Amino acid sequence: MNFHHVSVLMEESINKLVTNQSGIYVDCTLGGSGHASQIVKRLNHSGRFIGIDQDPEAIAAGQQRLASALCRVDIVQNNFRNLAQILNDLNVDQIDGILFDLGVSSHQLDIPERGFSYMQEAPLDMRMNPNAPLSAYDVVNFYSEEELTRVIHDYGEERWAKRIVKFIVSERIQAKIETTSQLVDVIKKAIPAAARREGPHPAKRTFQAIRIEVNDELGILQQTFITAVDRLKPGGRICIITFHSLEDRIAKQTLQTLARGCVCPPKMPICVCGKSPQIKTLGKALAPSQDEVDENPRSRSAKLRVAEKL
Repeated sequence: MNFHHVSVLMEESINKLVTNQSGIYVDCTLGGSGHASQIVKRLNHSGRFIGIDQDPEAIAAGQQRLASALCRVDIVQNNFRNLAQILNDLNVDQIDGILFDLGVSSHQLDIPERGFSYMQEAPLDMRMNPNAPLSAYDVVNFYSEEELTRVIHDYGEERWAKRIVKFIVSERIQAKIETTSQLVDVIKKAIPAAARREGPHPAKRTFQAIRIEVNDELGILQQTFITAVDRLKPGGRICIITFHSLEDRIAKQTLQTLARGCVCPPKMPICVCGKSPQIKTLGKALAPSQDEVDENPRSRSAKLRVAEKL
């Protein structure tokens, strides 16, 4: 199967990331190998590229697309939350750069049977790793009303979360909600007509929320960013591309904390924690150009944050 994914902020991220042709670079979200194929082009025979993804289709595509790279290539099927163990297993201590391109890939959205899209009929799934135990079907049909409300409110920032969940619970008592279109129908019934006429697709926020819950997308970020910075060489860089405010808030706050160093309360007259800055952030978050947004509307909400190890 052809793994198609349109990489976002390509030039901007690769230009910031790759500073050493002989360096070791990690792409934690291999996806369709868009960023990866550009990274390996900039590395020489002494360079090394490590690509990580939990989706077996991304792994197969990466092995094929990066086969002719000059540098050494290691492709690992795993969750990037296990970054430290992955690097240890490859006998890699420090790296020159690391990239996170967060969220769901174009391929995952566009393959109906994966169940990520509210625009296509499919079984409720949404697992980035098809072997993971928790699916969207489980979340929708077996989470308590309180749990489901928390997920849709917190991860979807959906103002109608309570009402949507009441409709879901009422519906699933009659029969389990098994497909994306069934869930979309329930959401449309729950959201008042006037609210449905404005803004994005009425199911967008709920689908985002359930996908984040299924894949624990937010829970794995902060510690992995800290691990990534810990493994960078001095002068090495971390690049993070986010697609919604929840991811971006975690990226921004984690980088700010690592750049600040001291974590003592503001009222303390002198620093007693002894923490020093580990990184410096390189400029403000970058957004895609208007040309890129016109060409790829999915890039509209993307932001790139870059920091350098001190």
